[in-house]
Parts: sequence; structure tokens; C-alpha cells
Amino acid sequence: MRLIVVGCGRVGARLSMQMSAEGHDVTIVDKLPAAFKRLGREFGGRTVTGIGFDRDVLRAAGIEQADAFAAVTNGDNSNYIAASVARDTFQVPQVVARIYDPQREAIYRELGIRTISSTSWAVNTIRRILTSTELAASAQFGSGEVELTELLISGRLVGRYTRDIALPGEIMPVAIVRRGRAFLPTPGVLLEEGDVLHVAVLAAAASLLESMVR
Repeated sequence: MRLIVVGCGRVGARLSMQMSAEGHDVTIVDKLPAAFKRLGREFGGRTVTGIGFDRDVLRAAGIEQADAFAAVTNGDNSNYIAASVARDTFQVPQVVARIYDPQREAIYRELGIRTISSTSWAVNTIRRILTSTELAASAQFGSGEVELTELLISGRLVGRYTRDIALPGEIMPVAIVRRGRAFLPTPGVLLEEGDVLHVAVLAAAASLLESMVR
């Protein structure tokens, strides 16, 4: 993959080093040459100094041949503009922008830019840790608005139906692992001792799910 990263802060530097170590062709752009000091000596990619949404700077970074583009500076507007230029002007197939402000994130998503909000993700994750003791989140989607949660079936959950642990639009059982084999459950499947039930749940409904399974 030929990747361009705009912003050599902590996130941009770590992302670039990891992707480079995995064998990807990485170019990182930052307006401050000193920012590149964050890159380790093992970084095998290129660095370009300049504004991340300047078309000439992006051309110098090789955007016309890029497969992916990530804007991860500290500025929401700068990230949005850079991502828009990458997507609309240069037709880069995979584009993502890091956004701090959750309200801006929603607006930018509606405009078609794939976004990651570290603020929303952190809030949802911390709230989940503080309020939940029964469930283990195995994956998160978007900025943490939806979680895939694992629930070990035991005690009074044995013999209940998957429909008992469902709420349309908020909680949805999506898979059961039973004796090492996975299958997609229908509403009438009986839960057995030792089953691992995978449930998709809105982060806002996680406490409700926990109350259902206690």
C-alpha cells in the first residue's frame, strides 16, 4: 500500500512507523521539519515538509499514486480539508480524517468523509470500563458508538432464548460459539452452558444489556 500521512504528531508518527514496519510505502507530511524527529531511525519511508492540504505539497508526496491517505494533525478543519482534497481532487481510494470535536465529526461524516474521533472513542471506552463488570468488548466500530461484546453463558442465562437478549436498534445477538464452532443464531435458539454469545450493542445501551444478563 502507498500511504500518505498528514501530521507527524504522536499519532501520525506511530501510524507511519507501524505501517512502514509492515512493509507499506509510507510518506509523512508535516509543516514543521522538527516534527519528523518523532520518527524512529528504523522508519523506512519518506518525509515531506509543507501544508498537508496544499496540492503541490501533496503531489510532491506522491498523492497521485497513493492508495490511502490519513489526516491526523491537531486541527479538525485542516484534517477535513486535507481529506477532502485527497478524496475529491486526487481520488485516493481510502481516506480518513482524525477529528477531535464530536459535533464536527458528525457533520464531516454527513459530507462523506470517513472520520475517527479520539474524543468520542475515549469517552465511550472509559464509560464502558467504569460502568460494566459483566461484559467484555471485543471490538468497537466508528468512534466507539457500537461495540461487539462477548458474553459467557452461565448460571441463570442457561436455557434462555437469544430473543431474550435483544432490543431492536440497540442490542442484537450476532453469533454464538458453541463447543468451538460458531453459528448465526435465530431468535428461538436456546442458550447452553459454556456458549459464548457475541452481541452488537450501542455504547449508550451497554448498561441496559448488563442489567438484562445479571
